[in-house]
Amino acid sequence: MAGPLLSLTWTDHVTGRQGFLVVDRLVRGVASGGLRMRPGCTLEEVTGLARGMTLKEALHYDPASRYVPLGGAKGGIDCDPRDPQAYPLLVRYLRAMRPYVESVWTTGEDLGLSQDLVDRAAAEAGLVSSIQAVYPLLDDEAEARRRLARACAVEVDGIGLDELAGGCGVAEATLTALDRAGVPRGGTRVSLQGLGTMGGATARFLARAGLRIVAVADLKGTMAHPGGLDVEALVAARDAHGTVDRSALRPGDLELPGDAWLSADAEVLVPAAVSYAVDAGNQQQVRARWIVEAANMPVRPEAELLLADRGVTVLPDVVVNSGTNAWWWWTLFGDIGADAEEAFAHTRRSMRALVERMLTRAQADGTTPRAAAHAIAADRLPVIAERYGCYR
Repeated sequence: MAGPLLSLTWTDHVTGRQGFLVVDRLVRGVASGGLRMRPGCTLEEVTGLARGMTLKEALHYDPASRYVPLGGAKGGIDCDPRDPQAYPLLVRYLRAMRPYVESVWTTGEDLGLSQDLVDRAAAEAGLVSSIQAVYPLLDDEAEARRRLARACAVEVDGIGLDELAGGCGVAEATLTALDRAGVPRGGTRVSLQGLGTMGGATARFLARAGLRIVAVADLKGTMAHPGGLDVEALVAARDAHGTVDRSALRPGDLELPGDAWLSADAEVLVPAAVSYAVDAGNQQQVRARWIVEAANMPVRPEAELLLADRGVTVLPDVVVNSGTNAWWWWTLFGDIGADAEEAFAHTRRSMRALVERMLTRAQADGTTPRAAAHAIAADRLPVIAERYGCYR
């Protein structure tokens, strides 16, 4: 694949902090990808994330669906989201990016930012919506916006549907791998890094499928119990950044160092927080059989090669966490309605088919799941370009 279509660096005139936007590819003139805020965010990181979004969109291409995959893009801001200057900085960034958000870049929550916060800042920056660039592609914009608003207002046991959709996809990817390997769900142990939007929803779906969540890490450290943590209690005790109030722990629950999640005695590791969490130096601590990438780019390439040599399978982010993005567009374009059960059923069906296809191709090609996913996307991108035109 060629380099990105657009790459820019913005410097805030108030704080001197930098923000980035990368548009990797356009389809029908529009690209999709979230906006993250974290200290140390770089243009290189955002470029990799934008390329990943191109792949995620292509992987969900179905010529029979109303949802037509978009191109890939990503935004990033180098700032701690807990910094008092973070919100005004976000508003100024979106004001500077307004021409792109209005015309080509549909965005939303990512690491460090909630959708509510992005929506509030977008309105303050003078935008109609963070996804307004896609509106001209809709058959009935007013009805589509109403449908998405109704869906975003749906809650299931205290968690919004927009948050649960991604976790449902991650869980289904995990369950598909277990089922293919003939591993019983009941009692299979899982260790997660992160209990925010993606991690919390993933933990709920896996626990309700019968798996044991034996370790969860947040900013304060790792919470663990070999018999399984009380996921619902921990999820209910989170703050806006996914940090758990330790008063929710039960007698017997352990408080361990922050990196203890990595070496937990578990079959499945789910990094659901930061990028680059597993590198060549710490990969040797991994005892799990599978790493399921709920976060974007959590396993460095050199670490993945070493893990593969040790028999550890990495299920890649471009597939595993793609359900979040796809759910937005399935809902907006009208493939599904504002109903939780319909959303979960569609997500499970689509994710299982995609993971099965990826793992089958990896086995046939004698390669990794990531290489197989990239190959599937590479097959689809020319088909999409032929149908809708090339914007390079």
